[in-house]
Amino acid sequence: MSAAPALSADELLMAERLVNALNLEGVVPATIAPEGALFGSHSNGLGLDSIDALEIALMIQQHYGVELRSDDQEARAAFASLRSLTNYVLARRKG
Repeated sequence: MSAAPALSADELLMAERLVNALNLEGVVPATIAPEGALFGSHSNGLGLDSIDALEIALMIQQHYGVELRSDDQEARAAFASLRSLTNYVLARRKG
């Protein structure tokens, strides 16, 4: 069995917030693959759906002050993985 992927402190915080916001029982934030797909049925992904995306957007707005708009292609692309989402949000965080 391979070691858990290394997450940065910011990625780990984002993972913890995702797990809490989505009530992902049995998911340990530190074991989320940073480049794994957040949506769909990929083997190293979380298997989230569009309802989860709304919850994530709300959590990000509350915790980071960043509004994710569905008509923004960069925001949509940011949902590809934990790493891309974290990088997108941190680059746009207010304060």
